[in-house]
Formats: sequence, structure tokens, C-alpha cells
Amino acid sequence: MATQFGYTSEQLAELPEGANLGLGCGNPTAILGLTRGQAVLDLGSGAGIDGFLAAKQVGTRGLVVGVDMTPEMVAQARENAGRGGYKNVDFRLGEIEHLPVGDSSVDVVISNCVINLVPDKGIVYREAFRVLRPGGRLAISDVVATRPISAEARADPALWNSCSSGALEVRTVKSLLSRAGFLGIRVALKVPDSTADSLKWQATLGVVSADITATTPRA
Repeated sequence: MATQFGYTSEQLAELPEGANLGLGCGNPTAILGLTRGQAVLDLGSGAGIDGFLAAKQVGTRGLVVGVDMTPEMVAQARENAGRGGYKNVDFRLGEIEHLPVGDSSVDVVISNCVINLVPDKGIVYREAFRVLRPGGRLAISDVVATRPISAEARADPALWNSCSSGALEVRTVKSLLSRAGFLGIRVALKVPDSTADSLKWQATLGVVSADITATTPRA
């Protein structure tokens, strides 16, 4: 399933056992090119899959910080990091609406199918803007709505937790990012796999995966 979302077999083979939980909707590390020495922040880092891939790209002079609100996930990610010998990753317990990261301290913010689960996406985008340096970049894999979602569907916990009814329409995503201060906002929709059972709720609501990118103004 992970290869359908943009991961290569080679990337998956290099990961520590238990890092890939199959919960994403894309590969944010493939959206833009990371470079050696960069500092990267992963919002909702889970067991560490995207953090580990980013760590390979930024090298030993770079740093990857993963933030997750679940103690069990942070513990598992740290265990995976130790098992894989990763010295340039730091997994922290925290909410992505209140990041335990300093102002203007990272070059790139990534996230994989997590922001749709947050009730107030605007707070997350403002926090991402806060921690990014001037000229910093945002690269998010998430789901977006291609048509309005009813209030009834949004109130359904099962639909929300399946990464379906928490999706926002593209114009709303762009508006929230712009209001947070981002420039160069792009939302690239992906053609959904209609045969995948895991995507049936998304298909019912007109929800598809997307790559979302933006930048902060240069100083």
C-alpha cells in the first residue's frame, strides 16, 4: 500500500521495522527536494517513517524533529530510531497546534495525512509559519474535499477518524495558508484509487489526496 502513495521499495526496505504503519496518503519527502544540513519538522510523526526518510536526505549535519501527541507513538518512534541507528532525529511529545519548537528554527515542515484530523487547521498552519525560517518551505500530503461536505458527515466520528470528513475544500486550504502568511501556495490533487477499500469513505464524500506546498517570505 505504501508504494501507491509514492514511497519506493528501496526507501521502505531501509526503514527500521515498525516505522511504516501504512497510515499516510502520500510521501511528503518526495514533494520537494531536501538538502544536506537542513532542519526538518514532521507534524504528526507517528512511528517515524517520514522522519527517517528525511533524516537520510539531510544527512548527519541536518536534523529532523518529529512531533506527535500520542506518548505510545513517540516511544515507538524513539525505539525505531535507536534500532535504525539514527542520530539526527528527535521525536517530541506535543500537539501540532502548539508545537514544542522555537520560532524560525526549521527550514522545512512536512506532514502526512494528519492535519485533516485537527478541528482548527488554521492554528496548525500558523504554527508551521511561526517555526519556519524566512524562505522556509511547507510540504504536506493530506486529503482535501472536491465538493462541500455536509455538517452531518463532519459530525460523524467514524468518517472524521477515517481521514475523510475532516478534509477542507481546496479554496479553504489556500485561504487558511494565505492568512497564516504563506506565499506560493499550491494544491495538487491526486487521482484516487477507486479499488482500494481503505479509500471508500473518501470516495463517497469526494475526498482525494493532495500535495500541498507553500513558502514563507524571504527576509
